[in-house]
Amino acid sequence: MKSTSDQAPVVTRFAPSPTGFLHLGGARTALFNLLFARHHGGRFLLRIEDTDRARSTQPAIDAILDGMRWLGLDWDGDAVFQFSRAARHAEVAHQMVASGHAYRCYLTNEELAAMREEAQVAKKPLRIRSTWRERSDHSADKPYVVRLKAPTEGATTIADRVQGEVTVQNAELDDLVLLRSDGTPTYMLAVVVDDHDMGVTHVIRGDDHLNNAFRQLPIYRANGWPEPVYAHIPLIHGADGAKLSKRHGAVGIEAYRDEMGILPEALGNYLLRLGWGHGDEEFIAREDAVRWFDLDHVGKSPSRFDLKKLENLNGHYIRAADDARLADQVAARLELDHDDTRRALLAQAMPVLKVRAANLNDLAEGARFLFVSRPLPVDDDAAALLSGDAPALLARLHAALDAVHNWDTEALEDAVRQVAEAAGVKLGQVAQPLRVALTGRRTSPGIFDVLVLLGREESLARIADHSA
Repeated sequence: MKSTSDQAPVVTRFAPSPTGFLHLGGARTALFNLLFARHHGGRFLLRIEDTDRARSTQPAIDAILDGMRWLGLDWDGDAVFQFSRAARHAEVAHQMVASGHAYRCYLTNEELAAMREEAQVAKKPLRIRSTWRERSDHSADKPYVVRLKAPTEGATTIADRVQGEVTVQNAELDDLVLLRSDGTPTYMLAVVVDDHDMGVTHVIRGDDHLNNAFRQLPIYRANGWPEPVYAHIPLIHGADGAKLSKRHGAVGIEAYRDEMGILPEALGNYLLRLGWGHGDEEFIAREDAVRWFDLDHVGKSPSRFDLKKLENLNGHYIRAADDARLADQVAARLELDHDDTRRALLAQAMPVLKVRAANLNDLAEGARFLFVSRPLPVDDDAAALLSGDAPALLARLHAALDAVHNWDTEALEDAVRQVAEAAGVKLGQVAQPLRVALTGRRTSPGIFDVLVLLGREESLARIADHSA
């Protein structure tokens, strides 16, 4: 792989706040950062931005790390926890005060409230240019915050790798707070210091952070630090075009794994295709994604999340997945984890179960008939298929199947066809009541596969339960 510049290897990062689950947008951001770094032979780092102590929780941190590992988003080195670096952040702020790029601001809450009210009356956004910006009559007794001396003239242009050139007039920027009155650093300062200290060369994140880039660049410049390359990717919307929310499926990654039965390779492939593409390729393995990924083909428009498309993609990966691996996951759903015999039966059944399955839940539901004890419960919509002539047909099937020597699909199909012909009915009229007798439902894998999977003894016993 190659590096994008001769100066330094590529370093990207994913920096979630542990105030909730790892959501789709965050997972896609992490994926793009990973792929870009791997494509260029660089490093992909993880930083947990846990400075919001009131909202950051250990369960959220665990969920983020677990979700990333499940998706194969393997970061380099140890995760960095932002809160632990507070002293370093404060050190930089005080250095900026000493160099004249930041200042102590003694504005009171009452003065700030008056400025806020004045801006509301004027119907303008609040941009603080403190009267303390050029003052030196500091007081050791009064509380203060440290503010950035933001540029006031000219404009700042960012050559964003996704959004293109974006320009903001510097008059639009305000003197943001770097250190609060209690000495703790703000998000804006901590992000820049951490990105610099971690050697981050490319900041790839959601475009809801684009405005932050213009506020953060002056901090880089005040310290004489190299500026990162920015790439702000559009957010994910629901199928209706609105910002993704819980009603669209904006739940934690673990819900796609545990509740919806989505495979990690399917979700990773789907997230990759949300806003990035490689020609007409729909199914993209991770190694191909690393080889092909670039920022030039990330779209500027929001992507639309479509659960149906995700399930279709998941069905493809289920059909391609190793049968033993699927059996292990379905066994857990059916609570057969410690039963090796039943897990072996599941693995044997996978080739016929996974043909139409869209998720692991479908596989589990499709396999349930294998482990149900007699007498078999029958679905309401299937019960009618066991009435009328069905018991007599099942009795004839029982006798014919009991005489089969080689219990394989070919011999079983031949026996069932002979019963249908002798009864003067179509094969389906025999197969339907047979399916219900064996599985308790109207749909199942191929009926001859079902007979083989259940085995002679169990199959004949289930048929006898419904024979005349």
